[in-house]
Amino acid sequence: MTETVLSVRDLIVEIPTRDAVLRPVDQVSYDIAAGEILGVVGESGAGKSMTGNAVIGLLDRPAHITGGEIWLNGRRIDQLRGDAMRRVRGKEIGMVFQDPLTSLNPLLQIGEQLTETMLAHLDISEAEARKRAIAALDEVGIPAAASRIDSYPHEFSGGMRQRVVIALALCAEPSLVIADEPTTALDVSVQAQIISLLRRLCRERGTAVMLVTHDMGVIAEAADRVAVMYAGRLAELGPVREVIQRPRHPYTEGLMGSTPLASRGQARLRQIPGAMPRLGRLPDGCAFHPRCPKAEDRCRQNPTPRLDADQGRAACWFPVEHKEAAE
Repeated sequence: MTETVLSVRDLIVEIPTRDAVLRPVDQVSYDIAAGEILGVVGESGAGKSMTGNAVIGLLDRPAHITGGEIWLNGRRIDQLRGDAMRRVRGKEIGMVFQDPLTSLNPLLQIGEQLTETMLAHLDISEAEARKRAIAALDEVGIPAAASRIDSYPHEFSGGMRQRVVIALALCAEPSLVIADEPTTALDVSVQAQIISLLRRLCRERGTAVMLVTHDMGVIAEAADRVAVMYAGRLAELGPVREVIQRPRHPYTEGLMGSTPLASRGQARLRQIPGAMPRLGRLPDGCAFHPRCPKAEDRCRQNPTPRLDADQGRAACWFPVEHKEAAE
């Protein structure tokens, strides 16, 4: 996994309002390599989905990119507009959203939607597109794909619809897939199947994945690295096992302490006091300091240190220290 597919550098997204200019994404930087799954996690309002939407070029006005750069396969895409960006979506970037019904047209058969996408982005005939559509449905585990290809979305269960959406996201052979809460609306057993499917397909195809979720269990199962976001900024970035087992940022430590994943039933779950601040009322210094048990005067007065994309460390003045296990 050495070839960088997506490179985000110092990305800033702003929303002008009557009273102030809000920054839901503030100087975020990360890379995703071919075949790698980067999990982006944090509380609601942390800026996870906004970052993904900025990469896809689907920010809702008045939100817009005001700083930084987004590079896809060595080409800068944050400045693309209109048809140029639409050609990137689908062909180079596939999308999997939380509710599959928002991605599927209820009036069109599944096969029509798959073939339409392939014909728009690949130089193939209609017959070849239909053949590939059947193969794509079979690959994602749709039983009797040759007969189900002419079914409508409402004729599938929620889990099967999400499988269809994954097939739709991958059918034009994109190099990057952005999956925004792809398992939230599904049963736990179906969640595991979808995560396993997404991981296997991306490994086999060498596709880079940005997996946006609030579920640390999903991150632990699916991701290679994890980016923890808080109030629009990266709090921590590193290999998933290292971040889960030895979190460096106090916010990450609090997240892990509040999930069954970390406690393994041996201790009471801990709660992070307070709530994430509103974008229009961010405190001075570190945005997390009102909730942080380690906060000192430096945290209240100075912005947090910058977290670079190529360094797996925490954006914290006083990162959590861990005793190394004895050899």
